[in-house]
Amino acid sequence: MTVRWGIAGPGGIAVGFANGLQLLDDAEIYAIGSRSADRARDFAAQYGASASYGSYEELAADPGVDAVYVATPQSRHEQDTMLFLEAGKPVLCEKPFALNQTQSQRMIDAARERGLLLMEAMWSRFLPAYRVLVDLLGEQAIGQPQLVEADFGFHQPFDPDHRLYDAERGGGGILDLGVYPVQFASLVLGTPTSVAAQGRIGETGVDEQVAAVLGHSGGELAVVKAAIATNLGCTARIAGTEGTIEIPAFMHCPGSLTVVRGFDREEIDGSWEGDGLRFQVEEFHRCLAAGELESPVISHAETLSIMGTLDQIRDQIGLRFPGE
Repeated sequence: MTVRWGIAGPGGIAVGFANGLQLLDDAEIYAIGSRSADRARDFAAQYGASASYGSYEELAADPGVDAVYVATPQSRHEQDTMLFLEAGKPVLCEKPFALNQTQSQRMIDAARERGLLLMEAMWSRFLPAYRVLVDLLGEQAIGQPQLVEADFGFHQPFDPDHRLYDAERGGGGILDLGVYPVQFASLVLGTPTSVAAQGRIGETGVDEQVAAVLGHSGGELAVVKAAIATNLGCTARIAGTEGTIEIPAFMHCPGSLTVVRGFDREEIDGSWEGDGLRFQVEEFHRCLAAGELESPVISHAETLSIMGTLDQIRDQIGLRFPGE
């Protein structure tokens, strides 16, 4: 069965998604929706889509669309996802899933009520290196994880009109970039029992850098950092009772990882060809075919947990977005 995809929001991330779809035999780039008819038309022409629309409502109403990828700004994720769910479309929604946990819960409830698949597009989780990591953790290759360190950030020159500096679009570091270190910590240690965060909010009302320590019931810790005005290492490290696992830059899409036990270092290849955004689509298609409403790779419960951690971090640094 070929899944005919609608893409909502033909921005930069949608380009990668469309490139990934082209590598799959069971996917078709069918329709493009945008608030700009010209942008939708140009994107559709670039990828050979059958239809383009100057509104998301028109995209939702197209009976030929089997599933929708929501790639609009995170400030719109809830309303756009709800629109497509109400039209009976399964949805793959970009990360961060929404602005907060409350919005995320409403989206998940709406999908469950309608019996529709809804999945967060946390593409890192589906990459080869991350699947290797999951296996290593399951085998207790480094014993019991005790400390996780992960950061993601870079210096984006200040521009109040850039999406990362725009509070109206849910900009800043913690949601757009910090979601990667937080999901990494969640993958390894689960939901934290305590959060201690500090950060700097800039003149446009978004966080420019933030760091947090996440505590767990067994004494395990995670240290996560994100920034849009500071260059960070963009790496991750897991320290266990019997060794460590090192994730090189960029930690959200690594091509390898290294297991260290004493003086022994083993580098494990996790590279791939083509656009890595396709791996999440393969899982989405599997869930569709199996009639599953969520993916075990990034479950609804974990999406809500991650959003809850991000909420706590934002609360502690005094960050709220318009409309919350």
